[in-house]
Amino acid sequence: MLTLRKQTMALYVDRSVRRWIVRDPEGNFWLLPPGEDAWGRREPFRPTEESDLEPVPGHYKDMLGLPY
Repeated sequence: MLTLRKQTMALYVDRSVRRWIVRDPEGNFWLLPPGEDAWGRREPFRPTEESDLEPVPGHYKDMLGLPY
């Protein structure tokens, strides 16, 4: 039996720059700027060797007002 899973948004903190990073369902990474409407002002992010991405529990998505 084939099981389909809906991809969801993943939230990380990049400890090297102390910022929130989001991976959307399409696999794109986004840097969230501080302040109101962070998702609306997100910037593309490309992880580098210096990036230190640590997964963050999903309940933080609501705290940050993320749409997914």
